[in-house]
Amino acid sequence: MTNDTWGRVQQDLLKAVGKNNYVTWIEPLEFHAAKNGVVRFHVPTNFIGNWVSRNFGDQIQQHLLRAGVSAERIEFRVPSHQPKRPAAMVAAASADHRSVPAEVASSPARPAARLAANADLPGAPLDKRFTFESFVVGKPNQLAHAAARRVAEGGTVSFNPLFLYGGVGLGKTHLMHAIAWQLQSDRPDLRVVYLSAEQFMYRFVQALRENGTMQFKEMFRSVDVLMVDDVQFIAGKESTQEEFFHTFNALVDQNKQIIISADRAPGEIKKLEERIASRLQSGLVVDLHPTDYELRLGILQHKVDQYRDSYPGLVIQNGVLEFLAHRISTNVRVLEGALTKLFAFGSLVGREITLDLTQDCLADVLRASDRKVTVEEIQRKVAEHYNMRMSDMIGPKRHRTIARPRQMAMYLSKHLTSRSLPEIGRRFGGRDHTTVMHAVRRIEELKAVDNQIAEDLEMLRRMLEA
Repeated sequence: MTNDTWGRVQQDLLKAVGKNNYVTWIEPLEFHAAKNGVVRFHVPTNFIGNWVSRNFGDQIQQHLLRAGVSAERIEFRVPSHQPKRPAAMVAAASADHRSVPAEVASSPARPAARLAANADLPGAPLDKRFTFESFVVGKPNQLAHAAARRVAEGGTVSFNPLFLYGGVGLGKTHLMHAIAWQLQSDRPDLRVVYLSAEQFMYRFVQALRENGTMQFKEMFRSVDVLMVDDVQFIAGKESTQEEFFHTFNALVDQNKQIIISADRAPGEIKKLEERIASRLQSGLVVDLHPTDYELRLGILQHKVDQYRDSYPGLVIQNGVLEFLAHRISTNVRVLEGALTKLFAFGSLVGREITLDLTQDCLADVLRASDRKVTVEEIQRKVAEHYNMRMSDMIGPKRHRTIARPRQMAMYLSKHLTSRSLPEIGRRFGGRDHTTVMHAVRRIEELKAVDNQIAEDLEMLRRMLEA
């Protein structure tokens, strides 16, 4: 790949994402190298790299493939030698170093005009692909979708904030964008602001540097709906947490809606102040569970319908989507990226997408998805789920609160690993294989009559296979 090729791809991306998104996110990318299927770009900051990867990565890869570039993976890196800051800016930062918080001193300085230019529109751009219409609903995300829909109606709700959490690629950001799109469409009178926690921190840092804290406070405390993505990012940032806490309280006191997302529950975010975690848990906290087979298949079928216009005449053989839904269970982004690559490849070579072609084209993705679950991992997950110590999992105690989770861990080890019964027994404190056999039989009996055990087993299985 050459710079000329990237230039042509940029022009295609300009048409695809629009001028504002292009200038903000695509234009700063600098093509660096393409080797062994990996296309690498230099970016000014890690934040830009992460944002582009999450929101435009699939589109960039798709356009690169259409341009004939072998782009199995895209990487965004900040170059090791950044341009030197102007002397006056360095001096100003140094002079204020003792009077500003650690996150201000350690963050890259930015031009003073940046905050003022964005004062009226402090939010991040929304991805036009992420709407309720394009969100595929299944059992793992049903509650989260229903709660998001309720908030998007724009009226008074009984839960504030709405806190969405889950692993990578399960739909948190999609739902956040969908809420914002619907509010903007149905209630244009509302001031809706969506941004990441990292952006919130950067804007706060800039306000401190430029003596614009009052403007910052007025800007964020005057919104009608505040949406903050990936709130775990502010954990450990003391002054940012302080400002976030006061902003949160001010909005709640005004009955303004707040929607937050994170990769884990509030109480599980390390270095997040207890008062903030408590506040976040005061509303509705919803977990987006790992996808199941039916949901992954539904997502693939929805994507195929979307691709029909882009790839007219391209035929996909029966069984291919079912194969992908079964084999790629890590997260939805990997799944959708695999389908994008498959369609682009089939279009470029002019061939029907068969199962053989799928296995050849996606060999690297399929290998990465073949993650083996271990007995130790099962023990750890079950222990965490039932709030028990690992030492009790493999120890001699026979109290029911310990014995039942131990039996469930043995059951899962039998069904999710290739270990023999004697090997499993040895990993549970040197127990005999007959003990494992009894545990498996007992859990089989219980899950047929005890809904709670059946649900716990299914959830643990999904977590371990995700």
